[in-house]
Amino acid sequence: MTDSNYTRVYTGNFAQVQSIVSRLKELGISAVVRDDAESARLGGFGAPAGMQQIFVHKDELDKAVPLVQEMSANI
Repeated sequence: MTDSNYTRVYTGNFAQVQSIVSRLKELGISAVVRDDAESARLGGFGAPAGMQQIFVHKDELDKAVPLVQEMSANI
């Protein structure tokens, strides 16, 4: 993600990422999920399934980081 207004807060597998994104949405935080392997597949390139990344806007970091830390500690 090249937009400097967003910061990566987590990297994990699909299930972990979806769980965290769901909780972020409950707090009103709009997260962006980046999946390079899926992007490569859609572009016609073969790529093994990989990890997904969660990005949040820098204005929402103060609310997002504690939640992500709490949830990732329990994973």
